Amino acid sequence: MGNAFSFVKQAIFSLERDMEWNDMLVVLEDTIVAYIRERIDFAARVIAEKAGEKIVDGDVVLTYGRSEAIAHLFKEAARTKDFRVIVVDSKPLLEGKNFVEQLRNAGLDCTYILMNALSYVMPEVTKVFLGTASLQSDGSMLSRVGTACVALAAHSKHIPVLVCGETYKITNRTQLESITNNEMGNPQDVMEGAENLRVINLLYDLTPATFISGIITEMGILPPSSVAVLLREMNPTNAQY
Repeated sequence: MGNAFSFVKQAIFSLERDMEWNDMLVVLEDTIVAYIRERIDFAARVIAEKAGEKIVDGDVVLTYGRSEAIAHLFKEAARTKDFRVIVVDSKPLLEGKNFVEQLRNAGLDCTYILMNALSYVMPEVTKVFLGTASLQSDGSMLSRVGTACVALAAHSKHIPVLVCGETYKITNRTQLESITNNEMGNPQDVMEGAENLRVINLLYDLTPATFISGIITEMGILPPSSVAVLLREMNPTNAQY
């Protein structure tokens, strides 16, 4: 998301200082709309197309939590392919509940489990697709807490782990653990009325690049080691809209 903020700041900085206020607003709005159309909406369609090529008839694909990019991928792939989706969820957010309903309403064959049943279903999984909140320059990613556990379980079974994310989520940061720059949720969501106890509700975790088989963006499918190269290519200060 930092790239999107950088783009907006650059767009404001590029405005002519002698423009009327209303004209500035129009230009800035058009620029932001173009960014959303090309870097988010169009990117989601391209990611679904490229990632859909990795799904074949008979696949059992697994995902975790909720991701709009993954939802778009599965819905598009289901138009031409026959596969089953396993949605893994965890407390306290249980984001996968609404996600699996969304897929089921679209006609997909779905299975819904909690994290404690992950090892039970993993032997039948053929591919894992995960969404991301942030892609680090070293190929690791920050995503909803629990994602690293899913990626580790798949990696240990030699199951491909494919991460789907738009390029605007790439950051030039490199993070080595899940505490720094993380976000805290409401401790009451984990445990209510806990006295003499420090309750920690982390919202994100870090998935190492070694657990990721490939990263799918609107620019194509690339190995985690190539994220830094892609970051230089899509630097918003050089983008033209």
